[in-house]
Amino acid sequence: MTLTIDPELFLETSISDETRRFNQQVIATLQDAPDIWSMPITTVRQNRLKGQGPFPLEAVEETARNLEIATPHGKLELRLFKPRSAVALGSYLHIHGGGWVLGSATAHDERLQQIADNCQLDCVSVEYRLAPEHPYPAGPDDCEQAALWLLNGEHELNTSFLSIGGESAGAHLSALTLIRLRNRIGSCPFHAAVLTAGVFDLGQTPSARNWGTEKLILATRDMQMFATNYVQDAHDYRNPDISPLYSDLNGLPSALFSVGTKDLLLDDTLQMATLWHARNANAQLDVFPGGCHVFQGFPQLKIARDSNTRIDQFLNQMRKAVT
Repeated sequence: MTLTIDPELFLETSISDETRRFNQQVIATLQDAPDIWSMPITTVRQNRLKGQGPFPLEAVEETARNLEIATPHGKLELRLFKPRSAVALGSYLHIHGGGWVLGSATAHDERLQQIADNCQLDCVSVEYRLAPEHPYPAGPDDCEQAALWLLNGEHELNTSFLSIGGESAGAHLSALTLIRLRNRIGSCPFHAAVLTAGVFDLGQTPSARNWGTEKLILATRDMQMFATNYVQDAHDYRNPDISPLYSDLNGLPSALFSVGTKDLLLDDTLQMATLWHARNANAQLDVFPGGCHVFQGFPQLKIARDSNTRIDQFLNQMRKAVT
């Protein structure tokens, strides 16, 4: 397998009119929005769950089930989605984004039910503890425990094929979970990873550091504030358990990396995908011209639909290769 990066994708002329108009609208809207760092984080979380954030509010999936498992750190909530018209042939562990500070396992019901139906997978989303109340390593610890439960727990889920994935901070936590499992077990038991617009260096790659103040979902200051809230007690950002870009990436499963060219975390994906592929020869990279941060969350966009379709195809391809 060869990993290629087409420079044509990064040209302004490659951005569709639809994507360009959408980005301009997002910037105009967020410029006039209240600064999330000027209010309590709990208020921002409540507003996001009401749809008062940059991403559209997804409808609640009535057939989803909430589970609770015991961990060394207390009870951990999970949200389960099962295929509606087929038998599950594997499982997908989803880890939501939100800069380790925002987000919820209940915020992605529509998309996770789509994955369950389109890929014949039991989908489990993790309600991990959030910073700043629960700083590092609380989030990674919870995600690792959810993965161990999926591997070893008594449940009805199909684990003949195991996949994991998330967006932004969720991609970061997904990568860390795979690395922790490999270190704990000696080999990684998961077969596939979906890493969308991940942050893999909390010290900031050039695209994040040089982005500036333009609020196309995120700006440089936002990433700095998220990292400050998440990593406390003077931890080194280059600790491999904090920034997986600096980890030993050997022995990890096939991964699909997806990012837009107008995402301030662009370099995180380009660098991580390249290193992942150099160590394992099993990384795939999708770059979408003009895509903003986690543009996959805006289904009205053609590039969002294309990217989500590609993710489903990747999961199906990986599942069929195993089962």
